[in-house]
Amino acid sequence: MTRPLVALGASDPMVVLRGLEAALAGGPALLPVAEGAPALPSPAPAHVAQRVALVVETSGSTGTGKRVALSADALLAGAAAADAALGGAGRWVLALPTHYIAGINVLTRSITSGTTPVVVPPGHFDARALAEAVDRLDVGPEAPRRYTSLVPVQLARVLDDPVATAAATRFDAVLVGGQATPAPLRRRALDAGVRVVTTYGASETSGGCVYDGTPFGTVRTALVDGALELAGPMLAEGYLDDPERTARTFTERDGHRWYRTGDAATTGADGRLQVLGRLDDVIVSGGEKVPLGAVERLVRELPGQDAAVVTRRASGEWGEVPVVVTERALDLDTVRAHVGGALGRAARPADVLVVDALPVLASGKPDRRAVRTIADPDGAPTA
Repeated sequence: MTRPLVALGASDPMVVLRGLEAALAGGPALLPVAEGAPALPSPAPAHVAQRVALVVETSGSTGTGKRVALSADALLAGAAAADAALGGAGRWVLALPTHYIAGINVLTRSITSGTTPVVVPPGHFDARALAEAVDRLDVGPEAPRRYTSLVPVQLARVLDDPVATAAATRFDAVLVGGQATPAPLRRRALDAGVRVVTTYGASETSGGCVYDGTPFGTVRTALVDGALELAGPMLAEGYLDDPERTARTFTERDGHRWYRTGDAATTGADGRLQVLGRLDDVIVSGGEKVPLGAVERLVRELPGQDAAVVTRRASGEWGEVPVVVTERALDLDTVRAHVGGALGRAARPADVLVVDALPVLASGKPDRRAVRTIADPDGAPTA
């Protein structure tokens, strides 16, 4: 049994909302697409398996393109567990693109709560526009709470604006995910009275399923040789027309189906999950392994460096070296001392590059391929 797959441009969130409502009710499966974005190499099929309600295209910030197939059951299970973790259903402000899973989640949770999200105008994020959206966010007895979902760079812009910050304190929760949230940014938000909840997940898990380091609902976590795996009812069916990738990424064990995230993780002293970064985002510098994600977290602890990105550069002497790319001035000796004191000499950045604007994807995440090209134009991959 199959059903049609309908592609809809994601520039109008209300069109995507109606398409998602139909898909969750058993109508045609939905493929939201970013208008004007490069297409994946192979065209999407006209039909998908009956269980598939939503297909999310993602090129990722570093990897190759894929189409993640999700069932209505997975999406609704994730939404229900998230609402329970947050304290109940609510009305949402939508500030993320609806061709990404985080934006789609806002729509899904609006549908399940019987509400309509207030939309921040698409395009370049404006913190004042978020504040205006909060003013339009009337709540009712069916969903008396207020929520929004942001990426860290959006949260930083909100906190830079006193009016937007005051508006953000009116949310019962501000979900922040898509990438690691710098600890100083989180502290800054909490000190300002913004109830931040850091999230971890992927399109393959119907979005965030770990809140503040704790898996919600029936989500399970496992560390296999330091690599994070997740299990639960919110897992994707797999990758559309890519059985080999599906078999590599999803596995059966102990009576559960597991998603291999590709991230390194550990459990802190408080029992909370700590994601350390991509397993493949490690360089060898002078014969020593250096996890770039760990370097980036340390750099982002420095004042004004919430959005800094650490990438790699080829080095004839060391093999590869870390490089910081940032929008704000940063003294190289300061960052080298800060990173070296925690991770050792090999992890010290070799350079700091200050740019007018960091390249980002439509989701708000850093475009790491473009950042690497800035740092190493001769050595960065072109495809």
